[in-house]
Amino acid sequence: MTTTIDIWSPTTSGETFDKAALIERALALAGMGAWSCDLADSSLLWTAGIYDLFGLPADTRVDRRETVAMYAEESREAMERARAQAIADAGTSGDAKRGRFSVDAEIVRTDGARRWMRLTGNVVVEGGRARRLYGLKQDITDEKLRWEAMRQLAEHDALTGLASRAVFQNRFLDAPAGGSGLAPLGALILFDVDGFKQVNDRLGHAAGDACLRVVAERLAAGFPDAPMIARIGGDEFAVLVGAETLGAALELRLAAALADLRMPIVWAGEILRVGASAGIAMAGDGYAYDAEAMFAVADAALYAAKTAGRNTFRVGMPGGEVEQVMRLVG
Repeated sequence: MTTTIDIWSPTTSGETFDKAALIERALALAGMGAWSCDLADSSLLWTAGIYDLFGLPADTRVDRRETVAMYAEESREAMERARAQAIADAGTSGDAKRGRFSVDAEIVRTDGARRWMRLTGNVVVEGGRARRLYGLKQDITDEKLRWEAMRQLAEHDALTGLASRAVFQNRFLDAPAGGSGLAPLGALILFDVDGFKQVNDRLGHAAGDACLRVVAERLAAGFPDAPMIARIGGDEFAVLVGAETLGAALELRLAAALADLRMPIVWAGEILRVGASAGIAMAGDGYAYDAEAMFAVADAALYAAKTAGRNTFRVGMPGGEVEQVMRLVG
C-alpha cells in the first residue's frame, strides 16, 4: 500500500504526492537533488533538482562522460580523486564512513552559466565489493558568491583596492620561500608617500584619501606585471617585482614611477602635490629568498632615500648596507 500525503500550495490546491515525490519536490525547492551511479556500467539516476542544477531538461538521458565534461577542470580532478579514494576505501574497510566523500565543485551549464555545487556521496558495498554510489548535489552558488565577497573585503585594502597588509604578511613575509606562489621573485620595493602629512593637515582626511587612491592607481600602472602591490600602512606601499625585471631595467621603471607620483593631483578644485621615496631589496635567489630579511633591507634603503632628500630611491644590499652612489630622481 502506498502512503500519500496531501500538499496544498497557492497554485495546486489538493494535489497529492507519495513520499518519494514529496522528498523530490522538497529537495528541488532547497536547490538539491539526489543521485546514484551504478559502478558496473556508470549509469546515472538523477532527481529533478540535479537536472535543474545542470540546466538540462528532466527527460534527458544523462551520460556520465558528458556530465563530467561539464565540470571545471580543477573541480573535475578534485571530484574524480575523491570519488576514486572513497571507492578504494570502502572496498578495503568494514567502516561505512570510509566510503563517504564531499567536494565543492564548479560546473559550466549548457547555457554557459557557471554554478557551484556541494557534492556528497557514499559507496554501497555488496559482497565485499563497491557496487554503487549515491548522494546529494546542492546548489551553493550564492554561498560561494557571499564568501568571495567577504574574501575580497578581507584581502583588499578598502580605500585603494590594492592587496591588504594582511595579505602581504601572509603571502610574503610569513610564507616559506618559493611556497607563496610569488616565485621567482626579483625584488621588493617599499614606497613612502612624501608630502602626505601636509596634505592631510591642510585639507583634511578626504584630500589625503584622494592622494592615496591616486598613488595606488599610479603604482598599479607603473608595475602592471607585479606579483603583488599592497598598501601596508597609512601612506606606505609595497611592490613585489618578478625576476624578469632587474638591474637597470628595474631602476628605469622605478624612476618613471616616482616621476609619475610627483605629478599634481586635482581634487575639489585644489592642486595636491605629493611624491614618494623608495627602497629596494633584491631577492638574490628568486626561489629561496628570506622575506623578512628583504623587508629589513628595503626599509633601511627607504630610510636612506628619505634622508637623502626624498623623491628618490636607494638600493639595499645584502647584509643591510645601502648603496650610496645613486642618482637623485628628477
